[in-house]
Amino acid sequence: MLPKFDLTDPKASLSLLEDVTTNVTQIQDSILEAVLSRNAHTEYLKGFLNGQVDKQTFKKNVPIVTYEDIKPYINRIANGEASDLICDRPISLLVMSSGTTAGIQNLIPLTTEDGEQRIMFGSLYRSLLYKYVEGIREGKSLTFYFVNPERETASGILIRTMITCILKSVNKTNSSLWDRLQISPHEISTCEDTTQSMYCQLLCGLLQRDNVARLGAPFASVFIRVIKYLEGHWQELCSNIRTGRLSDWITDPQCVSGISKFLTAPNPDLASLIEQECSKTSWEAIVKRLWPKAKCVEAVVTGSMAQYIPLLEFYGGGLPLISSWYGSSECFMGVNVNPLCKPSDVSYTIIPSMAYFEFLEVKKDQQEAGLDPIENHVVVDLVDVKIGHDYEPVVTTFSGLYRYRVGDLLRVTGFYNNSPHFRFVGRQKVVLSLHMANTYEEDLLKAVTNAKLLLEPHDLMLMEFTSRVDSSSFVGHYVLYWELGSKVKDAKLEPNRDVMEECCFTVEKYLDPLYRQERRKDKNIGPLEIKVVKPGAFDELMNFFLSRGSSVSQYKTPRSVKTEEAVKILEANVVSEFLSQETPPWG
Repeated sequence: MLPKFDLTDPKASLSLLEDVTTNVTQIQDSILEAVLSRNAHTEYLKGFLNGQVDKQTFKKNVPIVTYEDIKPYINRIANGEASDLICDRPISLLVMSSGTTAGIQNLIPLTTEDGEQRIMFGSLYRSLLYKYVEGIREGKSLTFYFVNPERETASGILIRTMITCILKSVNKTNSSLWDRLQISPHEISTCEDTTQSMYCQLLCGLLQRDNVARLGAPFASVFIRVIKYLEGHWQELCSNIRTGRLSDWITDPQCVSGISKFLTAPNPDLASLIEQECSKTSWEAIVKRLWPKAKCVEAVVTGSMAQYIPLLEFYGGGLPLISSWYGSSECFMGVNVNPLCKPSDVSYTIIPSMAYFEFLEVKKDQQEAGLDPIENHVVVDLVDVKIGHDYEPVVTTFSGLYRYRVGDLLRVTGFYNNSPHFRFVGRQKVVLSLHMANTYEEDLLKAVTNAKLLLEPHDLMLMEFTSRVDSSSFVGHYVLYWELGSKVKDAKLEPNRDVMEECCFTVEKYLDPLYRQERRKDKNIGPLEIKVVKPGAFDELMNFFLSRGSSVSQYKTPRSVKTEEAVKILEANVVSEFLSQETPPWG
């Protein structure tokens, strides 16, 4: 595990980063040895290890599993049985996954020790920002965080999202670090009323605009949502600043208390300045214009978040986009050691002290044939991955996950010292399936990325999208729902039919060969359809998932929808429909 160090000392964390990425084999062996020596007696492991704690026995006897395999053990602990079913330390929390990637919210066990490790992990990537981004320490971070109401299991174990875990770990003894780093007071960021929290975080940021050195959110989609909210509420925010009086609808005690530290008197000059910028015809570079001393925008922009890069570039006005870290509810894994690289070039270096890592090789031909990589069963250690190959991470943690498949698809791009870089490609899952064709998330994202380029000459932007299979007719087809935005303020969103039909064809052209064969030769798939929905349709979709327990901070628009309720929301907002008028080429 990461040795304890001074979280406020960037030099200490950079030195540690060099150490852990150099001594990879030694660290990985010691991690596995420690996990097994602690947990070999647990009910789960003793059935496989029979008292043996060596690496060979572990790899030979302990199976590679998914969440469904360990779910019964987690349910038993949630219902009151002892943590030593899977772990020698008490399970202090169950971390709730976002639930929007696969549509299911998993509960991941977490010990207090592992939680502390994740806090320390954050100091590693923060020190890299200090090293590479000049002037970033001259101000604070306007990072938009949102918490979810926590729940308890029948036995009293707390259930929280990961963001909520991190924010709730701030207490009286360590709050000084938060105050030094963040623009918004901790009490506002931990307000459970998301709308009031978002409004007050924006108000804090505008009131202290000259002290904002960086902006961001956990994911690019969250930051875009904040900008869209600002677009609809800037006049009210200006009114608060001009009068020095908070809107009456802000009633949450945490928000009222937090904002009272900054909204202390009328400031008509600042209100007029903000009003002048927000009233302009275009919102291009609005982030840079409102926060002139900001050095970067920080948010995850890899995998499914890559679709938001053009929007971030449009609103950011040339500010560097920094994707700092890679992790999941199951395990924090890697940091971007080259934070100023292009968003398309982002790779993450695995931090070998966070868990014991193995990698399940994923071959493209097997993926296209719809085969699970576990059938091939080529599993390698962290130091044995090969550049250019694709893998699914398999993690073993101190908190009770053993050879657990994370489900992500990673591509090796190189090494930093002795630890590999991975590019996050996306989730290792099929998003659309029709007849013999299986379309993976990576392929769908690539196809849409190429298609939306056709919108740019018409000052249109793709704000959000999702998809589904329509099997209501004899020959089924793919349906994409697109929400469009304009680069020009208040412009009518009337996409040209020829352009949209070309978008349909371009998506098909970039899908996998089996889809094109089924579409062109065998005629088992009908023409792809794009349905344009009203602005705000995807906010309605998000609210639907939030009502089922998803978190605003962790919400990711699902790239395919299957539930009847979600489809109804989208269909009710359709304003125009377009079909591909050509069959895609073979090549």
